[in-house]
Amino acid sequence: MSSKLKTWGLAVLASATLALAAAPGAWGSNCSGTSVGLTPLNDLAAGSYLGQFQGGLYPGGVNTPPAAHHQEGLARAAAIEPLSPSGLPRADGKIVLLSIGLSHTTQEFCSQGGNEPCNSWTFMGRAAADPNVDKTHLVIANGAQGGQETSTWDSPTDPNYNRVRDTVLAPKGVTEKQVQAVWVKLADANPTVSLPASSADAYNLERGLGKVARALKARYPNLQLAFFMSRSYAGYATSALNPEPYAYESGFAVKWLIEAQIDQEAGQGIDPLAGNLDSGALAPWLAWSIYPWADGLTPRSDGLTWACNEFSDDGTHPAQAAESKIGQRLLQFFLSSPYTVPWFRK
Repeated sequence: MSSKLKTWGLAVLASATLALAAAPGAWGSNCSGTSVGLTPLNDLAAGSYLGQFQGGLYPGGVNTPPAAHHQEGLARAAAIEPLSPSGLPRADGKIVLLSIGLSHTTQEFCSQGGNEPCNSWTFMGRAAADPNVDKTHLVIANGAQGGQETSTWDSPTDPNYNRVRDTVLAPKGVTEKQVQAVWVKLADANPTVSLPASSADAYNLERGLGKVARALKARYPNLQLAFFMSRSYAGYATSALNPEPYAYESGFAVKWLIEAQIDQEAGQGIDPLAGNLDSGALAPWLAWSIYPWADGLTPRSDGLTWACNEFSDDGTHPAQAAESKIGQRLLQFFLSSPYTVPWFRK
C-alpha cells in the first residue's frame, strides 16, 4: 500500500444537480478571499496537509516521477507514431491528442462552448500558432464539454464517448484508434465532505478517476499516455459548486491516482480505491501535466498567483486571464516534457 495514509469508509457521492460546467453564476466573486492559508502540493513537498497527507506531486514528497515510472513514460512516448484510421502504423497517419473533462477543461483547452476555432489565448489556440508544434501528424481535439463531471466519463459506454467519436473526432477525419494521448481535468460537483474524513470527496474523486482511466483505455485501444490536472484556486468562489478546500484537495486525488499506478507497477498490489491500473493492459501510463493550484495572491515558489479578476462572476470558472495563464503553461508543458517532445514537437 502507498504512504498516503488513507482511512476511508463507504463514501456517499454528492448530488450532481448543479453540474460543474454550469454557466458562471451571477453571485459576484468573493474578492476578499485572497488566501486560504494552504500550501501548494509542489511546495508542500515532504511536509503534510492536516498532519496526515504528504505533499509533493509524486511519492516521497517530490515533484518528479520515480525512476521506473519515468522510464516507462519515456518508452510510451517513444511508442507513439502516426497511425491509420484502423490503428495501423502509417507514415502519413495521425497522432491524436484529446482533452477529456468539463467546463474548466474546455475553456482552458479551446473555448467555453467547445467549438472551433479555439480562442487564441487557450492551449489549442496557442498550439495552432506555435511553429514548434507538429502540424503534419498531430491532431489536437477538444472532447471536453460543460457539465460533464467525473461520473459522465467513468464507463466506456457513457454517451460522452460516442459524442466525441461522432462530433469531435470524425469531423477532423480521425478515429478512436488514432487517439494516443489524452489530457484530463475532472472534478465532482457540490462536494460536502473534506479531508481527513473517511468519506471525503477527494477519495470519491480518486475512485472516479481510476474508472475514467480504465474507460479511456477501453475506448481508445492505442492510448499510451494520460496527463492529469487538478483544480485551480477557488478561494474567490461564492457558490457550493466546488469551493475550497475541495479544489485544493482535488490535487490529492490526482496525486493518489498516479501513486496507485506507481505502487502497482512496483509490486505493491492494487489500490482499493483507484482499482486496477495495469499500465498498457487496462489503463494508459498516468502522470501530471501541470499543477495549477496556488494560494490566491500568495506567490508559490515559481511565482504563480491567482487574482480575483482572473475568474468569472462565480469565482469558480476561469475568465480569459485564467484561461490564458493555463493555456500558456500547458503549451509549455507539451513542448518541453520528455514524455511529449518526441511526438508533439515538429
